[in-house]
Amino acid sequence: MQIAELLNIVIKNNASDLHLLAGIPPTIRIDGVLTFLTSYPALTAGQLEEMIFSLLKPDQKQLLLNNKELDFSFGFGGGAYGDLGRFRTNLYYQRGVLSGAFRFLQPSIRTIEELKLPKVCHSFSGLKQGFVLVTGPTGHGKSTTLAAIINEINLGKSLHILTIEDPVEYVYPLGKSIISQREMDIDTHSWAMSLKSALREDPDVVLVGEMRDPETMAAAITIAETGHLVFSTLHTNSASQTIDRILDSFPSNQQTQIRIQLAATLKGIVSQRLIPMINGGRIPAVEVLIGNTAVSSNIRDGKTHLIDSVIQTSQSLGMIPLEISLASLVLSGAISLETAKSYALRPDELLRLIG
Repeated sequence: MQIAELLNIVIKNNASDLHLLAGIPPTIRIDGVLTFLTSYPALTAGQLEEMIFSLLKPDQKQLLLNNKELDFSFGFGGGAYGDLGRFRTNLYYQRGVLSGAFRFLQPSIRTIEELKLPKVCHSFSGLKQGFVLVTGPTGHGKSTTLAAIINEINLGKSLHILTIEDPVEYVYPLGKSIISQREMDIDTHSWAMSLKSALREDPDVVLVGEMRDPETMAAAITIAETGHLVFSTLHTNSASQTIDRILDSFPSNQQTQIRIQLAATLKGIVSQRLIPMINGGRIPAVEVLIGNTAVSSNIRDGKTHLIDSVIQTSQSLGMIPLEISLASLVLSGAISLETAKSYALRPDELLRLIG
């Protein structure tokens, strides 16, 4: 069994993920649902090592053996960056046996319209400075949404876009901008060092692949505060939870300063879920917060519990409550009411909107 054969199956079936674990057949995820490839036998530990090691350079193999886990990405299908797409890969050991999770990234970067995202997302690519976050659970399209916004900047403006990723996911086409993509362990040894040196690299736009700790969060906010446009992601379920997560990551004696900085720099939060559609496939349901005066005041004054109310009452400014997004998908016939209820933060509000 060759790894290329399984990766081709992922692409052919428009799957999002491939999982390789000992004792079960190869497994793919389609529209959020795992499916065993039952035409293949259960994988052995030896087969897993042979397939996975075939993808690795000697230094990557050594890192994996030393650390027992490895993040990297690779292009697939020929060409400099992979004509058929890229795979973001996490290798790990479980019960002493090598395993792998492969996330498929489409070869072309889709637009905001193609992703069926709200039009207000275009406004984030038009910003000159500030802090924009795309949030949501793992596997719900945060990287794809960010890539669409970043590529809109790339194609429309002459800027220097700097990305810091672990690993590099989407590779951008030639546009009006220049793009420097730095990958952890290959182009830099730490988030802290790469973010510290970012301001010396003359960027206009900075993409921080993921804010993993207070140091990364503080650096990203500081870069935004110095007049740059910064994008990043967090694994949170709503805009208000995102703000709380950032603030709660810091010791109490630092939270006042972070509140002031975040209030001054936050321009938007897109919190999204990919919802299974009635006719197959998935479609995003999105909560959108725009950083206006009311949002800034509530963050600065420690009243983040009022953020949800601001979103509800500021829809004319482009803000979108999650329940409004879900209700519109139900009313258009894209998703079922039961599915929408399972994703709603306020199910009673969803039922009221549907009537």
